[in-house]
Order: sequence, then C-alpha cells, then structure tokens
Amino acid sequence: MSYEVAHDDHVLTKASEDYLEAIYRLSLEDAAGDGSVRSVDVAEHLGVSKASVNKALSTLKEADMVEQSRYGRVALTEKGREYAALVWRAHRTLRLFLESDLGVEPERADAEACLMEHALSADTMLRLIEYLKRQGLVIPE
Repeated sequence: MSYEVAHDDHVLTKASEDYLEAIYRLSLEDAAGDGSVRSVDVAEHLGVSKASVNKALSTLKEADMVEQSRYGRVALTEKGREYAALVWRAHRTLRLFLESDLGVEPERADAEACLMEHALSADTMLRLIEYLKRQGLVIPE
C-alpha cells in the first residue's frame, strides 16, 4: 500500500493514529511471537490509563484496524498494520529530517515528529521522503 493511498485523508484522528502506532511499535517487539500486545503495555507506552486504551480500542475495532482476543491481547488487522506502518514511517522520516537537516536535538525531534506526522498530506510526505533519499538518507518501509 502506498503512503498516498492510506494517508491522503488521514482517516483516523491524531489520537487514534497514536494508539495504532503504539500497537504497531510494540508488536514489532512482541515477545509472544504472534504480533499481539497487551493493552496494559499500550497504556504504559503512551502514558495513559487502561480505560483510555480500551476506549481507543473500541474506535479502532470499529474502523477494522485491530482485533482483540478473548484473553485481551490486541492484534492489528492487515488494514491496521498497513496504516500503522505508514504512520511510523512518517514519524521516522520527520524525526530524521528534523535531526539531520535542521539540527534539532533528538528528544525534541522525536516529540515534534509525533505532532507533525498527523498533519502532513501524503503529497508533502512523499516529497520529504524523496528529498531525504536525494540526500542519501533512506527510511525503511
């Protein structure tokens, strides 16, 4: 799925994208081996309550982005995984640009990339990715 297809209209809110990205990032470190994560780990990762995670999961389930087992573990659907991967790539791209081209210190670059990833259009993000490629910097998909 291209960045443009999934991200042109940001079908999810900033908050929902943050939850989706957190689930994705945690699933990459999955100790269980099945790509699922515990909602308590999502809460800890984002610094929010478990109740907030449960509310967000309801929204993400309705959007067909996540599934939750009867034991409570959360897994991304294919649609959710593709969307989350794009959000995470946008985050890393913006962080790299802020650090390498603008000299922003890493912690601030990370925090500001998190804000920016939700606002940029697909066209602007694609242009930034191409710009960084021309500079010899590659952001894996």
